[in-house]
Amino acid sequence: MKSLRSKVLWEIWLPVLLLVIWWFASANSSSFYFPPLATILSEFKALWIFQNVPTEIMPSVARLAAGFAIAIVGGGALGLLLGSVRAVEEAVRPIIEFLRATPGVAMLPIMMLLLGIGTPMKIAIIALVSAWPVLLNTIDGVRSVEPVLRDVSKSYRLSSWDRIRYIILPTAMPQVFAGARTALAIGVVAMVISEMVGTPGGIGYFILNSQREFNIPAMWTGIVALGIVGYLLNKLFGLVENRVLSWHKGMMAHHEGGGS
Repeated sequence: MKSLRSKVLWEIWLPVLLLVIWWFASANSSSFYFPPLATILSEFKALWIFQNVPTEIMPSVARLAAGFAIAIVGGGALGLLLGSVRAVEEAVRPIIEFLRATPGVAMLPIMMLLLGIGTPMKIAIIALVSAWPVLLNTIDGVRSVEPVLRDVSKSYRLSSWDRIRYIILPTAMPQVFAGARTALAIGVVAMVISEMVGTPGGIGYFILNSQREFNIPAMWTGIVALGIVGYLLNKLFGLVENRVLSWHKGMMAHHEGGGS
């Protein structure tokens, strides 16, 4: 318990300090664009404590979850294939590098023409942008399997599914999760951008609409809400990662401790 308390305190002391500095530095602000933090927090309480959660936050999180899931499944499956079959990976590598060099948000006009400006377009953009870290990390993870393990699996005549399940996936999983964590952060950015150009609804639309209406305190509350959502999503992802990779973390701690 004491260790957990120390960890929490160590994690929050800097954000709390920055909030205190922001509070006092902005207390006497008369700027239209940078209102006092007290005003922002008061507006935040009025707008985001239950009122805008179902209308703005939940649609954004649902789109992000759908796009992120598509990126994980699609990017992971394709990465598993390309990492396992080198000839296929070498054949499509130029295409992958070309598409990866193209910013995902640059595909917005095409997606809007193909899918309109509704939810399908937003999910597609999130999935497209988020898939690349998962794909590339999965390829590297599959390639990192020790040749000795591959030879042993062939010697025991393991089926392709058994090799994937018991050798390739456990070895690649840490890198897959590293790519997924990056994909989650990129997906949040894509979510906001897609909502700013699409149909009403979502945190991104709320921020842009507040700016258009010159409701600057509300705009700032949207930015704060977005930061809180991103932080909570990252924490949730960390819990899932710790649960799934508990065996890997235990093994690493054992090696670092000099166990045999």
